[in-house]
Amino acid sequence: MITSNLKRVYDPTFVVTDSYKKSMPDLQNGPASLIEGANVPIQQVGISNFKLPLKFPTRDGNVITLTVSVDGYVSLDADKKGINMSRIMRSFYKFKDDTFHPDVLEYILKMYKNDLGSKESYLKLSFSYPMIQQSLRSGLEGYQYYDVSLEASMDQNDQIRRFMHLEFIYSSACPCSYELAEHARETRDVATIPHSQRSAAYLTVEMNNPIEIEEMVELCREAVMTETQVMVKREDEQAFAELNGAYQKFVEDAARLFFDKLDPHPNVKDFVVRCAHMESLHSHDAVSRICKGIPCGLR
Repeated sequence: MITSNLKRVYDPTFVVTDSYKKSMPDLQNGPASLIEGANVPIQQVGISNFKLPLKFPTRDGNVITLTVSVDGYVSLDADKKGINMSRIMRSFYKFKDDTFHPDVLEYILKMYKNDLGSKESYLKLSFSYPMIQQSLRSGLEGYQYYDVSLEASMDQNDQIRRFMHLEFIYSSACPCSYELAEHARETRDVATIPHSQRSAAYLTVEMNNPIEIEEMVELCREAVMTETQVMVKREDEQAFAELNGAYQKFVEDAARLFFDKLDPHPNVKDFVVRCAHMESLHSHDAVSRICKGIPCGLR
């Protein structure tokens, strides 16, 4: 066995001086000769899924604290070995006690570029956003949670692009199944139940100007009319059955309904929506995908 003569002790009283810090090795900022592999630019390098609590303003004037997962990246030029990863977090932490505002994204992206000497920067905040949902008839209410991501990027000319990603869960009753069920009842006096399924829409919206999360959720509710429910008594369940009967939809219908609400919105520059109906009839899902259709836009 080889035994080291080095001290195996941690000294909590040791004080790091400026001269000591200068003496420490810094491979990330070393010469290009230390680069492994091709000496080419890297489009994004940084850290993913660091978490912290952030304060968000609500439409009614309150402030809620949510646990946020953060992805932060910058570009890396050729001839540079790497970046100081901890600066990604340290830059963001300067805003940890502030109430979130969309302009914060722009501030942090600029800080990333300046602190790390990069041409481009990228930021994504992911969280679950609660909103009170009223029951359909019983007068109850409960929290519905929406998976949201706010994404922003800044290019070498400091031009910023902003995106919102939202997952919206709804029910979809099949029009074909409804007609076949009615046919069986009318022609053969047979009890039948049309099939419906839990469905999900995944929206990515590029914004001209910031859009409230509450507004985006309301837009989705108005599009398909059959959002899944939180608090349900018998009268609410009956009302939900009536809603599904009134707003039957194929997956193709759902995509076009979302398009109809997003396309004219003044703050929506571009969008893509993926609808997935988790079939109760089939062992597979029915899926549709629709985009605004602008040249070189989202697909």
